[in-house]
Amino acid sequence: MSKKDGSMKLEVRSKNLLLIFTRNPELGKAKTRLAKTVGDETALEIYKFLLERTRDISLKVNADKAVYYSVKIRENDIWNPDIYQKHQQFGEDLGIRMLNAFKNGFDAGYKKVMIIGSDLYDLSEKNIEKAFVELDQNDVVIGPAEDGGYYLLGMNYLQENVFKNKDWGTETVRKDTLNDLSDKKVKLLEFKNDIDVYEDIVNIPEIMTTFIENK
Repeated sequence: MSKKDGSMKLEVRSKNLLLIFTRNPELGKAKTRLAKTVGDETALEIYKFLLERTRDISLKVNADKAVYYSVKIRENDIWNPDIYQKHQQFGEDLGIRMLNAFKNGFDAGYKKVMIIGSDLYDLSEKNIEKAFVELDQNDVVIGPAEDGGYYLLGMNYLQENVFKNKDWGTETVRKDTLNDLSDKKVKLLEFKNDIDVYEDIVNIPEIMTTFIENK
């Protein structure tokens, strides 16, 4: 059943919900900054590789899982509908789209809701499991990205202000988010680097060997 904001009702099986935000993998629209160096086709191949890696990692996490698509829900893709509930992102910017996804989760009855992106190479299921555990003692958990944003955000009740009034995609996002949470107990995880530009992949042999050097 659809809600008025376009989201679908979640089927609750556990107390924890892992949200995965993805961009639909389309030529010319995936990893556009990386594509400026490696070309559209290679950028798309790398993004598909990262999507599959995110799927493989998330499969091992003990939580309900929901994939939120940027453009269109795909029925026959890498995300098994028996494991991943499928939804459409809804809202005028990234913050509102995340807010709607988190609100959908808490409204459904989840006790902890967490979001990850789909463009990290070195994220592991242990990182995600640890983040859920940290929410036993903290209001919010953040996985800081080296570019000033974050690769993971989790909370045990809805913190609406963190999704509003941000310059998304800039180096100020994490700082502004932490300012919003100055009166909350926040746990910062280890820094990781999401993949946006060529410099982000040059030190990852698996990607360089598979997608760049063997071309």
